[in-house]
Amino acid sequence: MTWKRFITALLAMTLGVPGAYVFGPTPPSPAPLPAGQAAWLADPAHLPDLSAAPAATVAAYFAGLPDGRAEELAHTYPDVVGNLDGAPIELRYAANLLQSPQWAGRQLLALDPRGDGRIAEVLGDLRGATHVTVLVPGVDDTLGNFDTGHGGRLRRAPAWQGRQLYTRMLADRPDARVAVVVWLGYDPPEGVRRQAIREERAAAGAQALDRFLDGLVTGRPGLAITVVGHSYGSTVAGLAAHDLNPQVTDIVAIGSPGMGADSAAGLHTFARVWAGSAPDDWIRRVPGVRVLGAGHGRLPIDPAFGALPLPCGNVDGHDGYFEPGSAALQAMASIGTGSTGDPR
Repeated sequence: MTWKRFITALLAMTLGVPGAYVFGPTPPSPAPLPAGQAAWLADPAHLPDLSAAPAATVAAYFAGLPDGRAEELAHTYPDVVGNLDGAPIELRYAANLLQSPQWAGRQLLALDPRGDGRIAEVLGDLRGATHVTVLVPGVDDTLGNFDTGHGGRLRRAPAWQGRQLYTRMLADRPDARVAVVVWLGYDPPEGVRRQAIREERAAAGAQALDRFLDGLVTGRPGLAITVVGHSYGSTVAGLAAHDLNPQVTDIVAIGSPGMGADSAAGLHTFARVWAGSAPDDWIRRVPGVRVLGAGHGRLPIDPAFGALPLPCGNVDGHDGYFEPGSAALQAMASIGTGSTGDPR
C-alpha cells in the first residue's frame, strides 16, 4: 500500500464521504464468545468462567487442580485452554496442537481459526527466558498469511519477521536466555481504509495485549519484556501502554502511523519508547493528527514526540525492518536482549 493511496483514501473520506462515516464512532459490536466457551460452561462439572479473569486467577486455578485434571481439560477443551492467558505454557502448547495438528513442531500460545484468525507463536525457550520480545503485526495480517505474508511477500510475514529477530538476538548474544513471541492476538484492519484510520481495532487489540502480557509474567517477577509494534501494531502498543505490566521495559514503534498520543509522555508508561521509520517508508507522509477518532496522533519519529531514535537508515520501505543486515533489526535485537541496559 503506497502513501499516495493512503492520502487519497483519507481525502476521499474526509471530503467526499459524509463526515459521520469517518469521524463518527463505530457502534460497538458484541464480542463473540471465546472459542469453545459455550461447551466449557455447559460442562456438568460446572467449570468456572475464566474468559475474562485476570491471568493470576487463571494461573491459581490450574495450580490448584488435582494431578491429571489440567491435561484432561486441555484434551476436552483444547480451544479454551490453548487460549487462556495465565494457563501453564506447556499446557497451552499441547492444547493448541490437539486442536490443530497441522501446526506440529511449533509452539503456539494462542490459536483461533475463526474469522481472520488469531495466533501467537513462540520462538525459543519461553519458560527459561529472562528477556522476551513480543512482536505485534499490523494491517492485513491474518492467520492465513502468517507464514507467507500478505500479497505473498515473505518479508511481510509475521512468522518470518519473528524468526529474523530471534536469529539476530542469538547471533549477538549466544548465551542470552531470550525468546520472541509473534502475537497476532487481535483483528487488524483490512487494507488502509476507515478501520485503519480509526482506533477501534487497536483499542480492542490493546486490551488483549495487556492481558496476554500479564499472562507471560505471572509468577515470573524477573522477566523483562520488550514490545515491538510494526505499522498499525504500534498503534495497538501505544493504546496498551498505560496499562502495560511494569515488567515491560521497552516499547518499539517501527513504521508507525501514530501511537494514539502526541508525545511519549502522553502514553503514560514507565517503559522506554523507541521509534524509527525507513527513509522511503510511505508511512512518513501520513498526517500526524488525531481528530474526532480519525488519525493516530503525532508520528513517533517526530522529534517533538520524544521517543528514543531507532536507526533505520538502511531499511528499505515499509516492510524491510526485519531484513537481515538492517540497522533496525540490529537495534531491536540489542534492546530485546537487554544490551541497551535495563531502565528499571
